[in-house]
Formats: sequence, C-alpha cells, structure tokens
Amino acid sequence: MVGKKSGKALLREEGLERTDNNMDLTTWPQVNMINQKNYYTEYLKRDDQILPLRLQQEERRNRMTTNAKDRDRALAQFKPGELPVPDIEMDLDDDVGLDEGSGLVGQDALGSKIIVIHPGSQNLRIGLASDALPKTVPMVIARRSTTNESEEDGGEPRPKRLKLDNDSPMEPERMFGDEFASQYATMCTELKVHMRSHKRRVLPNSKELIVNYNKRTPPETISEHNDPLRIDWTEIPNDPRRAPTFVTGRDALRIPDSSNPKYKLFWPLRQGWYNEHDYDEKRVLYDDIAVIIEEAIKTQLNIPRKKDWMQYGCVFVVPDLYERRYVTQILRMLLRDFGFARVCFIQESLAATFGAGYTSACVVDIGAQKTSVCCVEEGMCLENSRINLKYGGADVTETFIKMMLFDHFPYSDINLNRRYDFLLAEEIKIKFCTLNEGDVSPQPADFHLRASGQPTRKYFFKTYDEILLAPQGYFRPSIFDHSWKLRDRRRIIDRSRDLYDGSPNDPISTAQSAIIAMTAPPPPLNSLASNGYGDGPDGMAVSTPVRQLPNPLQKFSEQERTSHSAISSPAPDDDDTPAPQGDGETNGIKNELDPSLRDDVLPIAPLDVAILTSIIHGARNDDRKTRDFLGGIMVIGGGSQVPGFYTYLEERLKESRPGFAKDVMIGTPPRELDPQGVVWKGGSVFGKLRQTNDSWINKIEHDRLGARVLAYKLMWAW
Repeated sequence: MVGKKSGKALLREEGLERTDNNMDLTTWPQVNMINQKNYYTEYLKRDDQILPLRLQQEERRNRMTTNAKDRDRALAQFKPGELPVPDIEMDLDDDVGLDEGSGLVGQDALGSKIIVIHPGSQNLRIGLASDALPKTVPMVIARRSTTNESEEDGGEPRPKRLKLDNDSPMEPERMFGDEFASQYATMCTELKVHMRSHKRRVLPNSKELIVNYNKRTPPETISEHNDPLRIDWTEIPNDPRRAPTFVTGRDALRIPDSSNPKYKLFWPLRQGWYNEHDYDEKRVLYDDIAVIIEEAIKTQLNIPRKKDWMQYGCVFVVPDLYERRYVTQILRMLLRDFGFARVCFIQESLAATFGAGYTSACVVDIGAQKTSVCCVEEGMCLENSRINLKYGGADVTETFIKMMLFDHFPYSDINLNRRYDFLLAEEIKIKFCTLNEGDVSPQPADFHLRASGQPTRKYFFKTYDEILLAPQGYFRPSIFDHSWKLRDRRRIIDRSRDLYDGSPNDPISTAQSAIIAMTAPPPPLNSLASNGYGDGPDGMAVSTPVRQLPNPLQKFSEQERTSHSAISSPAPDDDDTPAPQGDGETNGIKNELDPSLRDDVLPIAPLDVAILTSIIHGARNDDRKTRDFLGGIMVIGGGSQVPGFYTYLEERLKESRPGFAKDVMIGTPPRELDPQGVVWKGGSVFGKLRQTNDSWINKIEHDRLGARVLAYKLMWAW
C-alpha cells in the first residue's frame, strides 16, 4: 500500500513548489523602518542648508578671495622705495556696495545707487538715499474715460447734501442730517464752556454775525490777465488720437474737468488699503501702482532708461500692520517688473525712529487717510502695540468744509470730487485750521477760486469755531463720515490665508483687536443661545448677564493705584510666557475676536485713546516702560501739521491719566526735519547702513523661493 503523499511532494510533482533563488522581488531600494525611540535629522538645521544664508556666505567668501588676490597682486608689484601696501581689513559684515564704480566719493557715494520709496494714500515720497529730502508726488493716475469722477453717481457732490422731494437743496443747517447737526451743536457748546472756564472772551452772538456776513457777501471777479497766481493747467490735445492714455502726479490733478477726451482720476491706495471700489480687476490695480512709481523714477529721479535700474537697490517702506498680499505683490513688482538688483523692506514706525534718531518711542503717524500708532523699542516694533485707524487729514478737510457750509459758506457749490475744489479745500484747511483757542474769534478771510476756462473769483467770508472744531475730530471721530470706507472691501482681492489650515494669516495685534472690540457693535440678544448661554423654557433667551469686553484703559488706573505702593516685576517680552495679573484680559481679546471682524468693522477710536491703548499693550504692565513711552511720543505725518496740535494732544493725555501727567511729553522730529518726510528719511538711513545686508533680497533668491524668502529676510516675524 502506497502511503499518502504530503502537500510539498504534490507541489513538487506539479512544478508549483516555491524555490528561493536568492533574487530580490524588486530592484527598488528598500528603506528600513525608522527607530521611533532614537532618531535624529539635520534637515534645515544648518545655515548652509538655507538658500538665502548660503548665498550670503558664498558672497562673503568670494569677496574675501577677491580682496586677498588684490593684495597679493599689489605685493607682487611692490618696488623698493615705494610706500608699503596698506593692510586691507576684510570685514565679513561689510555690505556689497552697489555704489562702487559710480565715480562718487564720501557721503555722495553712500546711497547714490539706492532708491527709497514710501507710498501713501495721497502722496508718494521717493528719492535716492543720498538725497537730503524726498520728492513728493501725488499717488494718483488719470486714465481716459467716458466720464470723470465728478460726474459719477449722477453728479452727487462730496460732501453729500440732502435734498427735498422736489430735488431742491435744503437749508444749510439741515443739508447734512440731524446727527451731524446735533454733534456739531454739542461740540460748539462744549467749546464755549471750555473757553469760559479758561477766562477767554466769548461773544454771545458770534455765530449770527458770521452767518449774516457770509450770506450777504458776493464774490469778486478777477480777469485772468490780472491774476498773478493763475494756474497752468495740463494741456490735453483736442484730437483723441494724440491724447495720452494716462497722466500721473501733479499733472493729473491739473487736467481740466471739461477736457476732451475726459479723464478719470484713480487712487490705487485708500485708507492704507487697496482701492477695490474704483477697480474691477486686480491686475489693473497693480498696474496703476507700478505705472505711478515708474513715472516718478523716470521724471523725478532722472533715470529714464529702465535697463539702468538693474544697477540700483530699493528700500520700500510698508505699514506696521501690513497685508501679506500687498508685500508679496510689491516684491514681485520691484524685482521682476522693475528689475532692481536687490530690495529690502522696513516698517513705517521703525523708519520714523531711524529718521529722527530715537532709540525708543511711541510713534504716532497721522497721514491723509489713516493714522498709525506703534511703540518702538531698541530697533524693533512691538508687535502687540500696533494700531491702524482709518481716518486722517482728508477727513478733517471734508468735515471742515461741512462745518463751513453749515454756517452759510459763500461758495456753496463746492464739490470735493472736482479737482480744483479738492485742491482749494486742502489750501483752505492748511491756511485756517488751528487748535489754539486764542485764535477762535470772528475773523475775516478770503480765497481765490481758479477753474479752467473761467475767470478767477475772490470770495470773502468769516470763520469762527469751525477752524478749531474740525481738527478736534481726531479726538471725536464720530463727526467724520465713515459710511463709504468699507465699500467693496475684499471684492477683487481676497485676504491672505494660511496654506495648511486656511485661516487668515495677516498680522494682527492685541492693541488693534482691543480697538476693534470697542468699535464693534454688541452681539444681538438672540445669539446668546448659539454661544452656549442657554435658552428659556419658551425658546426665549435667558437673561444671563453678558460678559463685558475688557477696557484696555482700565490698566492705567490700576497702575496709578499700585505704582507708588508696590512695584511688580515686568512681564517677559515673550508672548508665549504667561502674563502677570491683569494681562490675561488683554491677551484674551486676541482669542475671542472673530477674524472676520477685521474686514467687517472699521477700526475707529479717539486718538488719545488709541495712544494709551498702544502703550498699554507695548509696555505689558511694566511701569518703567510705560513712563518711557509716555515721555517719548513722537507725532509725525502731514495730518499733524495743525498749529497747536502737539500742545492740545499733550493736554488730552494728561487729563486722561493724571497719575502720569508729569511723564507725558510730545516730541517733535529733531534737526528741523519736515514731519511728513521723517519716515522716508529713516528709510534712506536704513538703506545706507553697512550691516543691513541680511535684509536685502536679490532676484536669484526670489526666483527660487518666491515669497518664502521673506521669512528669512525681514527684520520682523513674517
């Protein structure tokens, strides 16, 4: 009897037996599993693994090699009896000078190949770093259009007036609404009380006097040949084929409104943001910014050939609370479109301290349409102290015109959408507005209205308290018109978002969050249930007390009570370190604030409140830093050039915090510097420093890394 065969024998007979021929199943290399208990990597932990740092090291090494070869060549050519070859000190931190070979020596050579650009909502300041003062160019471009800006929206004037049902104009006291009339009357009454308390003379019928005078005074007509200050308007050819497609700078503001063809003014930046209301495509918006800067470089700096720009570097000034898309777009424009050799960025407040020579200060920059507040310490902007408010000198101009029209201004047809009226309003504001109470009295004044194709008209009028109440709007911003400032926000340019979780990643500070929290309307009562507060038995919200938002100014009261009795140790500068008592509420604002509020709520607050809020979040409960910042407040910007502004602001801060009254001091830029050019001057100083080579970005780094290079090159956390 034959025994039963095993399975292996059957497989062998059938030829299915598995045999090992010592051959791998695949030629692909097999990687063993990593031991999770003990493993180590050096990826991106050494400087030579990071491209920007590696290029810097290679650049320094090449420079050392070149200097050594030059010295050896000089020693080989040395002859007896000649002076010895001087030792060349090879400083590894020396910057690669773009000024070499320019033919200039001394201070003229330093910065002669560096262009400093500081754009704003109304003006662009540009110049070489070797220049003493910048060139100022309006940040505007005029493009051919079927209608101009004064004919849009049915020719609605600005400031907007209310009309009756039959489209006839209202009385001046009612044309701006009851809310404006009420606030204006309240400010007038408070001013009278304040002046009487300071023993100043107040006439009881001053308003009636100026109203009656403005009503009955007709204008005087002056022929053009008798006007010595007549304006040279920009000439536009009548043939549309010969007319330019665009005009930039001051020439754009001097184009007659009745020109043929018509031109429309575009301001690419408004309130420190992209102007998305006047544009339908972001590409056109980017192109307009590039064209304005390009024309300024060609005309103002006398560098007409674009191929010469590759020999220049550029220092670009960005806001303290910037938008990431704005910075990346500017970097791409400067390196790719303009072809600059290298580019670096600096924040506005830090540039202001460079220009004024301050080591630490609370910088208050009042521009045309935005006001920024930031504390700077030892060459760094304190991130949590940055505040950006959306009002400025242009709001004072519009409010001043509204107050004058309220008091029967003789030129009742003034329209700030018209170019010559816009320039006239700015001229009147600069000439008459003040914050000195001694100047408040019925005073006669006059101005000349010059329009293209019309004879010059001379108007006579009287001013009273409007000259002081309009700039007081900085401390009562509710008098300004904010209804249009969020119009079409994020319509064509979306906010920057994180690549991994999709959350908004534009920079934000706890001080800005506190301002937004104070400005944001309170949540509706019916939303308490969705927030976890619970419902009543009938579905109604239970009357649970709503937790009030923290008041950032409460800290000053706490410090005033404790500064003389006990001094606590200051909190560390690291934001991740738990803050001492009293700072938890402030840090909590950042976590509670919905990121969507950044675009839905306009940050508006009185200027003195914003300054104190910035100092609170910048000092972080340190009594010494608080007093240092209060004693080093530096006010710059064109919006602050109102007579008596510094004294008035100092009095407001002392009244708000009497415990720190002896420490409050408003500083001005030294060396007779124009406050409007301090930021640009700081950018030029920064560009000429030899140790700033770590901040320069060249084209090779941008081509390989793109916007990621900013994380390695910027002086602040990107």
